[in-house]
Amino acid sequence: MKKILFLTLLVLLSINAIAQGLNPGDPTTLIPGFGAGDNERVITTGVPFMLIGADARAAGMADIGVATSADAFSQQWNPSKSAFALSKQGIGVTYTPYLGKLVNDVFLGNITYYNRLNEQSAVAASFRYFSSGEIELRETVDQEPLIVNPNEMLFDLTYSLRLSERIAMAVTGRYIRSDLKLQTALEDASAASSFAVDISSYYQSEEIPMSSFDGRWRAGVNISNIGPKLKYDDVGSESFLPTNLAFGAGFDFILDEYNTVGVTAQFSKLLVPTPPIYGTEISYVDDNGNGQYDEGETETGRISNNSIYAGKDPDVSFFKGMFQSFGDAPNGISEELEEVTWALGAEYWFRDVFAFRMGYFNENPNKGARQYFSLGAGFKYTTINIDLSYLISTSKVVSPLEGTLRFGLTFSFGDEYDEY
Repeated sequence: MKKILFLTLLVLLSINAIAQGLNPGDPTTLIPGFGAGDNERVITTGVPFMLIGADARAAGMADIGVATSADAFSQQWNPSKSAFALSKQGIGVTYTPYLGKLVNDVFLGNITYYNRLNEQSAVAASFRYFSSGEIELRETVDQEPLIVNPNEMLFDLTYSLRLSERIAMAVTGRYIRSDLKLQTALEDASAASSFAVDISSYYQSEEIPMSSFDGRWRAGVNISNIGPKLKYDDVGSESFLPTNLAFGAGFDFILDEYNTVGVTAQFSKLLVPTPPIYGTEISYVDDNGNGQYDEGETETGRISNNSIYAGKDPDVSFFKGMFQSFGDAPNGISEELEEVTWALGAEYWFRDVFAFRMGYFNENPNKGARQYFSLGAGFKYTTINIDLSYLISTSKVVSPLEGTLRFGLTFSFGDEYDEY
């Protein structure tokens, strides 16, 4: 009986070792597996349309808006700027074709509104809608197609308060809905939804007399889209929202009463975990007896698994992921710095009637490789502003907005405020 029990136990241990592909008596180690690549680890999120520049003014300066002067479209870039708006109320409308060289029914639409309640505070709201166009679903060539129109949208509200004469802060609440799941004959599609908040601040100095001109400093910071992950169904994976830290500064050269030139720099970083490098677990015979695996040593088992070779586990809560994103890149601080995008922009105004804009945006080649120049123009007639912008890619990664003319229209009304 003891022999039978011993043989049974021996068989079970052998089966377990075979199933794991390892010899329990051999040392094991973890070597780089999938995800190692050549350091190209692009951070992806859900609802990426939230990061597309919705207004033509910011687009004309390479999507710079966190530290530019206040306008009707401050809601996306830095909501606290609304407390510095020059008009009591304003409405902005924009239309942006997307993938315009391939299709004609994919677009981003945006409408925004702000209202300065008094000298110290303001409220604002916006609605953004991203249409993925019409898609035909069919199982056979002769079948009558099912037409679907996947789309994503958001609605947000902001309260902005002047903490002092020159500094304002704002809190924004946002509802997000993503209806991208395609309807099939076997199941009912459902949209994913989430909520998020923004926390922002803006500083604008008084005019500073210089030797031959006056100047004015501007600075801003915005942590946007702080909120729970998106999930489309019970079996699907969760996606982080594009939580983003943007900060920047600028200076206005007020040359005379007719000519003003503003220059602005902006830096941004996604507060989302970096994909780690996963490893392959192997068992081996330590032929040279140095206590570590060396290439060429006898392998006795190999398992490709999800063990993390370098970096940190990205399966964390959105809140923990925000803090983890500052120190989880597999290659350390050098890779963390690669995740910071930067942009430079300039805006020239003549008589507050005509504006010319230009900018340059840069993203590291290992983190998306978006690099482009932008040009823009603005025209103001009484209380109406018209803005246009155009994008030119300068990297091997062509922007979906390449060759697209973005258009914006702003209406201002009510009392005027003197912020200068």
